[in-house]
Amino acid sequence: MTKIKELILVDGSSYLFRAFHALPPLINSKRMPTGAVKGVINMIRALIKGHDHGNIAIVFDAKGKTFRNDVYKEYKAHRPPMPDDLRSQIQPIHDVIRAMGLPLLIIEGVEADDVIGTLAHQASKKGIKTLISTGDKDLAQLVNKHVTLMNTMTNEILDVAGVKKKFEVGPEQIIDYLALMGDKADNIPGVPGVGPKTAVKWLHEYDSMEGIIENAEAIGGKVGERLRENIDLLHLSYELATIKLDCKLGIELQDLTKKADDQQELYDLFSELEFKAWIKELEE
Repeated sequence: MTKIKELILVDGSSYLFRAFHALPPLINSKRMPTGAVKGVINMIRALIKGHDHGNIAIVFDAKGKTFRNDVYKEYKAHRPPMPDDLRSQIQPIHDVIRAMGLPLLIIEGVEADDVIGTLAHQASKKGIKTLISTGDKDLAQLVNKHVTLMNTMTNEILDVAGVKKKFEVGPEQIIDYLALMGDKADNIPGVPGVGPKTAVKWLHEYDSMEGIIENAEAIGGKVGERLRENIDLLHLSYELATIKLDCKLGIELQDLTKKADDQQELYDLFSELEFKAWIKELEE
């Protein structure tokens, strides 16, 4: 068995939304939106160029509910529906990724974060250096001496020291930090009135969520009152914010290897999308 030198895990769902909202909209001559396709594939191409010796997987959320919806029916319930202009670009993105010979993982009933968490945990246990390409702060909880985050859009690198510098808490405290604050985007409740400053202050004083709960009576003011009133909500938020590390994926790390490009399929896809510069590359 070939030894895995490095594992690259790409949070496709994170980049899908970022590419759509951050980059200027593009359309081809048939009025088909193509900006998110170009943005996501550009990011993947740049990543591969810098890490061409590693095992790799591009991970997207599957449609439908996950265990978090069973735990809390309001989870992500307030998110607006995906814009049609973005929805129509998902299949072309998947098609291009497959034609590039890259493993594409979409696991029914499992969020992309949990797929990434499980694979990163498996690799970490084997001492394999793992790079997670994402723009999602929740994944900072996965960082350790083997696992690093990279935001390809900003080139920000988060190792253990980077997480501490950015969030003022260590990777092992990120779940507590997220649980205390909650997350409006995912509809994780948290403790009402607790923001980053309060979460950091409490974690510096009491080390963990459990330490904070044990000392809840000592925390004064309105925010202390809210904490004591919302202990159950805090436990629920912790469960929702925790990325699973033990999902049954039916995938072996050594299977996550890049195959040869399907040049004809890429040519056809780029022609349909009207990505002329990439067509020219294929022709050279």
